Amino acid sequence: MSQATEAAPTGRTRRAPRPPAPPAAEALPLELAELVTDPDTRIVVCCGAGGVGKTTTSAALALAAAEAGRTVVVLTIDPARRLAQSLGLVELDNEPRRVDVPGARGELHAMMLDMKRTFDDIVVAHSTPERAEQILENPFYQALSSSFAGTQEYMAMEKLGQLRAGDRWDLIIVDTPPSRSALDFLDAPNRMSRFLDGTMIRLLTAPSRTGFKIASAGFLFFSRIISKILGGQLLRDISAFVSALDTMFGGFRERATATYELLRRPGTWFVVVATPEPDALREASYFVDRLSAEQMPLAGLVVNRTHPPTTTALSATRADGAAEEALESGREGAELAAGALRVHAERMTLATREQHLADRFTSAHPEVAVRTVPAAAGDVHDLDGLRVMADALTGPDGDTPTGVPRRRILPARRR
Repeated sequence: MSQATEAAPTGRTRRAPRPPAPPAAEALPLELAELVTDPDTRIVVCCGAGGVGKTTTSAALALAAAEAGRTVVVLTIDPARRLAQSLGLVELDNEPRRVDVPGARGELHAMMLDMKRTFDDIVVAHSTPERAEQILENPFYQALSSSFAGTQEYMAMEKLGQLRAGDRWDLIIVDTPPSRSALDFLDAPNRMSRFLDGTMIRLLTAPSRTGFKIASAGFLFFSRIISKILGGQLLRDISAFVSALDTMFGGFRERATATYELLRRPGTWFVVVATPEPDALREASYFVDRLSAEQMPLAGLVVNRTHPPTTTALSATRADGAAEEALESGREGAELAAGALRVHAERMTLATREQHLADRFTSAHPEVAVRTVPAAAGDVHDLDGLRVMADALTGPDGDTPTGVPRRRILPARRR
């Protein structure tokens, strides 16, 4: 007889009971309190897919570090005003602004990246006044500094390098840009370097380096073709821009390399943020793999906006059954009780789904520590809301009302 079947009394065969599923891999605890209060931690980079709460996570960690006595600046790329409002500021701009945190032992500062202003500052700092004026007034530069693909990510790296170069900050927390792919942040320096070293850029700078009088017939032919495609004025703008920028090329490359290496040094940690959704966790998985390949330090994964139930003692199935029994009893308040039981059943079903997704991530990446953060009732709009999230991020792993560790949404199955 097959092991999968056995004889039934009626002569039919029936499938043997399915063996219980093996217990999921247990995630390691992510202790973010130790991370942000450690004097050796100088940079924390929060990264992940767009819309997962990176900005709020960054601000909450910065608040926790400031209340623990550190001098912190959080650099955000999210243009939404609600972050400034939650910090008690009218607005954020390209310079750090002090946030009033009553009772904090340290200082909290916040800033929002202004991509064009950062690019302008680089031009002014690394060229003569005459050359800087030529570059800043060039129409092609004005378009490049505002909308060129990858410029936002590169300028975020530039600003990080500027902040780290000084000794003012104990801790810098970076909220990476809301890119289509979280990998764009790591690719930005190399992408800018490849742009500056590209064939067309080198061709356009060739006349400025050798003189138009000795420009080859091949280049003049190339110039006429490109002029027809792009238009003569645009080609002249591009050529004038790259000629004026020529002396800065080496500086761009050096800073790109230096900032990239800064992210690999001791004292820098990456925190990947995701929501308990397949796409967000898939993006987080890609990012974890990339960080590992680049030998960059990963602190762990924050699974944000989870939905843990208020109690785990009652399963979804039992709650639905109890709801039916309550309605059948016809007693006073039965409908209210049944409604509450069904809400709990829905919550348990959702939490089970979220835990399953988190377990799949842990099975693929058992070495990655995890911290789950419950969804807030609404948008975080003030310091109190940020403090609640900070407590969820930095509280002890086992200190929860239900006793479920913060690295999980539901209790682990018994082995």
